[in-house]
Amino acid sequence: MPNRLANETSPYLLQHADNPVDWWPWSPEAFAEARERGVPVLLSVGYSSCHWCHVMADESFQDELAAAYMNEHFVNIKVDREERPDVDAVYMEAVQAATGQGGWPMTVFLTADAEPFYFGTYFPPEPRHGMPSFMQVLEGVRAAWVGRPEEVAEVAQKITRDLAGRQLDYGKAGTPGPEELAQALLGLTREYDATRGGFGGAPKFPPSMVLEFLLRHHARTGSEGALQMAADTCEAMARGGIYDQLGGGFARYSVDREWVVPHFEKMLYDNALLCRVYAHLWRATGSELARRVALETADFMVRELRTGQGGFASALDADSEDPASGEHVEGAYYAWTPAQLREVLGEDDGALAAGYFGVTEEGTFEHGKSVLQLPQDGPAVEAERIAGIRARLLAARAERPAPGRDDKVVAAWNGLAIAALAECGAYFERPDLVERATEAADLLVRVHFDAAAGRAPRLARTSKDGHAGANAGVLEDYGDVAEGFLALAAVTGEGVWLEFAGFLVDLVLDRFTAEDGSLYDTAHDAEKLIRRPQDPTDTAAPSGWTAAAGALLSYAAHTGSEAHRTAAERALAVVHALGPRVPRFIGHGLSVAEALLDGPREVAVVGHPDDPARAALHRAALLGTAPGAVVAVGLPQSAEGGEGGGEGGGEGEFPLLAERALVRDLPAAYVCRHFVCARPTTDPVELAEQLGAVRP
Repeated sequence: MPNRLANETSPYLLQHADNPVDWWPWSPEAFAEARERGVPVLLSVGYSSCHWCHVMADESFQDELAAAYMNEHFVNIKVDREERPDVDAVYMEAVQAATGQGGWPMTVFLTADAEPFYFGTYFPPEPRHGMPSFMQVLEGVRAAWVGRPEEVAEVAQKITRDLAGRQLDYGKAGTPGPEELAQALLGLTREYDATRGGFGGAPKFPPSMVLEFLLRHHARTGSEGALQMAADTCEAMARGGIYDQLGGGFARYSVDREWVVPHFEKMLYDNALLCRVYAHLWRATGSELARRVALETADFMVRELRTGQGGFASALDADSEDPASGEHVEGAYYAWTPAQLREVLGEDDGALAAGYFGVTEEGTFEHGKSVLQLPQDGPAVEAERIAGIRARLLAARAERPAPGRDDKVVAAWNGLAIAALAECGAYFERPDLVERATEAADLLVRVHFDAAAGRAPRLARTSKDGHAGANAGVLEDYGDVAEGFLALAAVTGEGVWLEFAGFLVDLVLDRFTAEDGSLYDTAHDAEKLIRRPQDPTDTAAPSGWTAAAGALLSYAAHTGSEAHRTAAERALAVVHALGPRVPRFIGHGLSVAEALLDGPREVAVVGHPDDPARAALHRAALLGTAPGAVVAVGLPQSAEGGEGGGEGGGEGEFPLLAERALVRDLPAAYVCRHFVCARPTTDPVELAEQLGAVRP
């Protein structure tokens, strides 16, 4: 019989709706039940594409004996970390503080006041590798709860006090300057893997936000070392198994240092961020590999993650059914043996594909299977023949049971996708990608915005099937969606997207900002947890803190608003403090700091929309590498207010276009920086020089 999760909208929670465990969603009623029964709460946090979450569910949450014990002695709460990043952040901080590590599934035992007292992640059904079994953990927690209640209460209160005392104090650090960014680059150089690209050892994650910082640092300073680290890492990832050599798109991370074997889940945020990084690498260098990967990744997102409502789904699972065994195993959809290649391609092309993609008889993965790569020393083959082989393999792979898809639309991650698709569409003359970005932005406005009378306006965190979820957006939603809207405004010339971005950043100022200028992850009126989360460091995606700082800075550049500029500068004090110390974990903040140091530059392009000369100037503006430059395009305006404005149905205007007229009756571009403007130009080449562009 279905449990209480049957009416939820989260695909992850629905996966557990038929468990024999009597799950509750996170709710006051669940804690009231625990208080009334006098039992602890078992909090289990995961997400739908998490491999070990599925494993623990199959081993323990489907087990009748374990479920019966859980139901008798605990109130069991299941949380989708992607729906409730605030709940996840608070208890993950406790897990990491207590154990030195974290991850998902996360298992935390709480009092009825939501205070944690025992932690873990995955627990096996039997003791293994020094880990207790899940039943041993349940029995131990139960014994402590019944036999030593004072001790449990004391531990829970101490942990809660310690968490409350971990407030950040970066407000006095000052704005990051050239010295801090140079120190950050030096720190990255020390951690760089010069042989394999990337940073650190195994597992190795794609460092998308650090790569963006390196590209911006090169653009501002000319540092060849920064550019080389970015380019070499991008090439190593694109040649590795972490990149889908047939269908495009990146897996979550590599389990090894060489990028060979991925953890196969594909997340929207990774692919949106990396799509944009490769597009920016192409913009800086003209790399054909970067162009191909950016476009293939964009096409992957549209083909495999786009929902029927025009948004983008959260993820594809790592696991799928292996036709040979009938079991769900990791990587079954993506891995190949030489025999499977020959079966699809025939002897000659099968042998060629094995050499080209690094498929061996021994295998690079499990059970003699290999993950497709592009080894540096592979055979030289004409592009047309390889394209045919790729197409045939992709068609054959499509016949395999596909990985599951988490169809919920997360506002923040869709904001990242909007920015990536809009820019790729503009750079590579793919108007269809700009259309997909616009449709996703329309969905966010129609479904995720809530400005009901009598209540403060807000942004919903998620939607599914065109219906908004119940959970309020967190800071990263506001920052990333504003960033997506600003990128879309620059590409389309529709000022309404600038207006929507302004609405969001104003809410950041009103509802997320502390007196010292630091930013909280949740709004002032959000549900009160045992600690109000506040984390400036990047995880798999930009932190809400630095994402919001970037949106505030760009909006200030567009509008001249001193209040938004000041808020951005105050928020970036955290980069001054952390950038030189932990640059790998605040890459997005470092990128925003690069924009701050460069200006950012403000570019206004005026002319009539059907004039090719205006289109050439607009393209040159978008291809400029000046860090964080903002671009407005529209009709010319006279000093009296002229024609002007945005062009998206007459709604909205770009303040940067005010009093910008044609030059000698020709479309013109105006570039300003630090309250000083360059000579207006009608020449795209001169504009590119003003923006520090290296034209591909």
